[in-house]
Amino acid sequence: MKNIVVIGLCLLLGVKAYAQDDLLELLEEESSEETFVVEATFKGTRLINGHSVETRRKNNLDFLISHRFGKISGGIYEFLGFDQSNVRIGFDYGLTDNFNIGIGRNSFEKTYDGYLKYRILRQKQGGTVIPVSVTLFSSTAIKTLKDRVYDDVTTFPNRLVYTHQLLIARKFSPGFSFQLMPTVVHFNAITEDQLRNDVFALGAGGRIKLSQRVSINAEYYYNLERFTEESFNSVAIGFDIETGGHVFQLQFTNSQAMVEKGFIAETRDDFFNGDIHFGFNIARTFQLGEGH
Repeated sequence: MKNIVVIGLCLLLGVKAYAQDDLLELLEEESSEETFVVEATFKGTRLINGHSVETRRKNNLDFLISHRFGKISGGIYEFLGFDQSNVRIGFDYGLTDNFNIGIGRNSFEKTYDGYLKYRILRQKQGGTVIPVSVTLFSSTAIKTLKDRVYDDVTTFPNRLVYTHQLLIARKFSPGFSFQLMPTVVHFNAITEDQLRNDVFALGAGGRIKLSQRVSINAEYYYNLERFTEESFNSVAIGFDIETGGHVFQLQFTNSQAMVEKGFIAETRDDFFNGDIHFGFNIARTFQLGEGH
C-alpha cells in the first residue's frame, strides 16, 4: 500500500512539474511573439474624395492632381461631361511618419484649403494586438469665387469653413479594408438658403483588392441633417491602380468639389438619379530628405 502511495505521489509530482514546465514554455512563447504593424491598409492617403488613415512618411512630398468632370448624363453633346472640368492641385508633406500637412487649390468655386493630419494609433498584430488604426484630420477652406450671394459674408473670417474628422480603419485581410469617418463641418457664416452652421456626418468606405496593383474602393457620407434643401449625401465608387511611384485613382461620384466642406456638406447632385461625375486623382511622391 505504501509503495502504491509513493508511486502515486511521484506520478502526481511529475505531472505537476511537467505541467509547470509546459506552462512556462507557453508563456515564454507568447511573450517572445513578435509584434508587427499592419501596413498598407489603403494604397494612398485618399480613399476616394476623402482622406484615408494613411500618412506620408517623413520628408515625402506628394504632388496630387485631381479632376472632376461634368455629369455623364449630359450625353454626347457635353462629351459625357468632359466639356466641363474642375481641377484641384495639392501638395502633401510628411513632417514625420505620423504627422502630415497639406495645401491645395480647387478651381470649383475657386477654393483654397489646408489641412493637418496626425496618426495617433496603428493597427498591430502578434504579441501586442491593436485592432484598428486611428488618424485625426482637420482642414480649413475658403471659397474665393465672386458671388452676390456672399456679399454679406465677404470678410475673410466669415468665409472660413472648418472640417474635423476621426478616421478609424481596420485591415481585415490582405484583400479587404474598411474605414469609418465621423465628421463635423463648421461654416463661420451662412446665407439665407443654408440651414445651419454645423453639419454632422458619418462617412464609411472600404477597399477590396482585385489584384496585386488594382483595387476597387467605395465611399459614402451620410449627413445627419441637410446643409440646404438641395443637398445630397456624397457617394463615390472608384478604382486604385498602382504604377510604380504613382497611384492612379479613377472614380464615379455625385460630388464636384474636391475639398471636405464641398463634397460632404454641399453636394447638389443625386447619384441615384444619374447625376454622376467621372473623375481621377494622380499622386506622385518625391523623397526630399532622409526618411525611414
